[in-house]
Amino acid sequence: MNTGRISGIILLVVAALICIAAISLLGTQLLTESAATAGGQLLGLVLVIVFVVIPIAAVGAYLLVRGRGEEAKMDKARQEQKILNMVLTQGKVSLNEVALELDVTRDEAEDLVRDLVGKQLFTGAINWNDGILYSKEASQLKADHKCPNCGGELELAGKGVIECPWCGSEVFLHLD
Repeated sequence: MNTGRISGIILLVVAALICIAAISLLGTQLLTESAATAGGQLLGLVLVIVFVVIPIAAVGAYLLVRGRGEEAKMDKARQEQKILNMVLTQGKVSLNEVALELDVTRDEAEDLVRDLVGKQLFTGAINWNDGILYSKEASQLKADHKCPNCGGELELAGKGVIECPWCGSEVFLHLD
């Protein structure tokens, strides 16, 4: 739920309502009261706008913009979660399937996968040439030293990224 965006919209509406109320109140006083002057009513309107309406509208606009940014981050997190769920449940998923499921381009799907790898949330192997993601637990990869794509022998040598010398698949390990 995006409360920042909703709060921003509410504050902008409140600012607009205060502005309308001030204009109508001061305009009515100008027409009905003999002691009211146009200059005094205009001064009152300017003070209400400057000290009440503008600050409320500014906070509302800030919350609205920040809320949209948070919404974009949440959408990306949902997409990345969907990728992880696809790989974990199916064991092997093509990047084309991921792109189709998420309704993004293949390049955008690759960027999402790279982001997951950078966050150390994806453990498994990726064959970038064939565009296939493989799910495999780090402990199993460490135990059997086999590439999940071709079955070739892997040499585990730190940093959490290993390229299979046989097929070129990149194997990503989450090293604790």
